[in-house]
Amino acid sequence: MRLLLKVRDYLYTIIDIETTGNGIRGNKITEIAIFKFDGEKVIDEFTSLVNPQCAIPYFITGLTGIDNQMVAQAPTFSEIAPKILETTQDCVFVAHSVNFDYGVIKEEFRQIGVDFVRKKLCTVRLSRRLIPGLRSYSLGKLCSSVGITITDRHRARGDAHATTTLFKGLLQKPEAEKIIELFLNGRSQEATLPPLLSKNSIASLPQKPGVYYFKNAAGHIIYVGKAINIKKRVLGHFYDKSSKEIRMCREIAGIDFELSGSELLALLMESEAIKKHFPEYNRAQKRVSKSYAIFNYEDRNGYMHLAYGLTNKSPQAIKIFYNQTDCRTFLKQLCDAFELCEKYCHLRQVACEPHLTKCSGACLRQETPSVYNKKVSVAIQESSKYNASFYIKEHGRNVDEDAIVSIVDGIYQGYAFIPKEIEISSAEDMETHIIRQKNTVETESIISGYLLRNTSVQISEMGQTVEIVK
Repeated sequence: MRLLLKVRDYLYTIIDIETTGNGIRGNKITEIAIFKFDGEKVIDEFTSLVNPQCAIPYFITGLTGIDNQMVAQAPTFSEIAPKILETTQDCVFVAHSVNFDYGVIKEEFRQIGVDFVRKKLCTVRLSRRLIPGLRSYSLGKLCSSVGITITDRHRARGDAHATTTLFKGLLQKPEAEKIIELFLNGRSQEATLPPLLSKNSIASLPQKPGVYYFKNAAGHIIYVGKAINIKKRVLGHFYDKSSKEIRMCREIAGIDFELSGSELLALLMESEAIKKHFPEYNRAQKRVSKSYAIFNYEDRNGYMHLAYGLTNKSPQAIKIFYNQTDCRTFLKQLCDAFELCEKYCHLRQVACEPHLTKCSGACLRQETPSVYNKKVSVAIQESSKYNASFYIKEHGRNVDEDAIVSIVDGIYQGYAFIPKEIEISSAEDMETHIIRQKNTVETESIISGYLLRNTSVQISEMGQTVEIVK
């Protein structure tokens, strides 16, 4: 007599695959095993090597024992696809870290023009709920903990058979019926969450700007991210099918967060955290960034040009940026504000069209060099405002505080969250609240980009009376 009531009506296919290990998009199956299970016994089985139609890397052969010669005469995925569809039809797709196996199989079907959709159940997540407190939930260590012997480890049939035995044991747990019904509820999000992460970790996330930290089972930070909506951005990671995201999600066991109040503060806090923790899955701010300089020169006709190029190849930089888009944006703003020639600012190759630009005709010799060069000189002088000392005021983490970013002589000093009830009457008062931070290539890029995007910001130097700009 079955112990289960509602879940007794389900059929399950416990599946394991071996692959070429090239990420979800490039990952090809080399072996697949499927056990159809009715809750008490295996009622059908399908196992096959698969010709991936590409070379199997040496390290994968070392792990699985499957080499190119073994699969040379094996069927391709398209040849066994009808059998997989038939075996899994009207069944729950069960696997250890199900999102990996399901994602690879779904992608294989997509490449042959078939939409593969099945209910999913993860034995890692199920084991964490029904057998809590274990140090590891990897298949090998989990099976060892509950007395299951695995034969042919890292081969599809051996791992699928062990997962079937594990799953059968889990079904006998008192809470199994309730937990499985919860996991199979499409609105529960259980099927999309990382296998080691509890649903409560997601429920507690705010829908506000801030920084979030992914931690592994040992509590180490493996990724730092920023978001305008923390909860939405975190969930986005779990739907991303890139190979990096799949690998990272398999390690996520916890999430922490800090509110920032605004995107600017989130960017600065994220950069600080990456430099402090150097997380495994953060790549962007580990690379050496290129910098680009705005500079000026005079052509043979006496006209002053503004241009940009790599800083180490640019003479007497007027302003430094960290991507070419910001350089062009800055030059376009100068053209619009001071009626400069877009051709002489290297934003276009042909002469300016009067109805499209504010050029007064320098590129057509309709404006003399002396008149035009005076405008360029004023524009260059105005650009020096970015080297002033000032504060940027942003939204705080709640309605009762403000966020302040301190810039002194064009150099980022840090930030503060200051309650609105505190009276600030001087720069000295303000500076006592600033949390000191390092000025880096990334923070310079963040702040210069912010000032470019927020063209209404008025920069003024700090005086005896604090002037906060927004």
